[in-house]
Amino acid sequence: MRKKALVIDDNANNLMLEKDLLEAAGFEVFEAENAAAGIALARSEKPDVIIMDVRLPDMRGSEAARVLRLDKETCGIPIVFVTASVMAEGKEEIKGITNSGFIGKPINTRTFAEEVGQFLR
Repeated sequence: MRKKALVIDDNANNLMLEKDLLEAAGFEVFEAENAAAGIALARSEKPDVIIMDVRLPDMRGSEAARVLRLDKETCGIPIVFVTASVMAEGKEEIKGITNSGFIGKPINTRTFAEEVGQFLR
């Protein structure tokens, strides 16, 4: 059975690139352009991994992750933050979120799907 990935990013180009790379690697991909839609999709589709931008239009990715961690249906899904904010403050923001990690932007198109795959059980 194919692994399911949810990509949450408000930048259409990033969303399309990440979706294409994951689909090419065999993932079934769901996409959302804001945190609220992403949270709803996570609850309905129960993806194997969530790839999320830190800066979203309706709330911070870290806040969306906290909402997902409080829900028994989504609390165990690994979250991979894809962000250009690899400064200390950006890392600090996501450090306390269990079962999460990050990939810096710009992403490496050759290794992105493999990097995401490392977060799967």
